[in-house]
Amino acid sequence: MDRWLGSAGICFNENRELLMVLQGKPDEVKKWSVPSGGVEAGETFAECCIREFWEETGYLVEVEEEIKVKKGCNPKISIAHEVHYFSVKIVGGEMKIHDPDQLIYDIRWKTLDEIKELEFSFHEDRGFLLDFIREKGLWKQKLD
Repeated sequence: MDRWLGSAGICFNENRELLMVLQGKPDEVKKWSVPSGGVEAGETFAECCIREFWEETGYLVEVEEEIKVKKGCNPKISIAHEVHYFSVKIVGGEMKIHDPDQLIYDIRWKTLDEIKELEFSFHEDRGFLLDFIREKGLWKQKLD
C-alpha cells in the first residue's frame, strides 16, 4: 500500500472566522477544506503547512502548535494517509491563490454557521473543527 503524507493549517481571524479554500479537480464537484497538501521531499510537516497555506491562500503564516494527526487508509485506491494539522497565525501576505496545481477555486473566511453547513472535501474534518472551536472557546454560542 502506498503512503501519502500531508499537512493542514487552521487559522482564525479577529472575527473568529475560519479561513477555508474551495478545492477540487476540474471534473469534480468543488468542496471546502482548510488549506492543506502533500509533503514534498526534504520538507517537515510544519514546513509543508506553511508552504501549502501560502500557495492556497497567499498568506504567510507561522505555526503555533500541532493540534492533530489524522491517519487512515483508502482501500479503494490502496493509499494510507497521515495528515498533520497545525494551528497557524498570519504574519504577512495577502489573500491570493498561488496554487501550482490549479485545484483551488476560492478563498473565504467562514463563520460557525457556515462551517456547520458546508460541503467538506474531507467529511470527517467538520467534527474535528467544531470540537477544536469548542475547546478553544472561539465561539461562545452553543455548538449543536
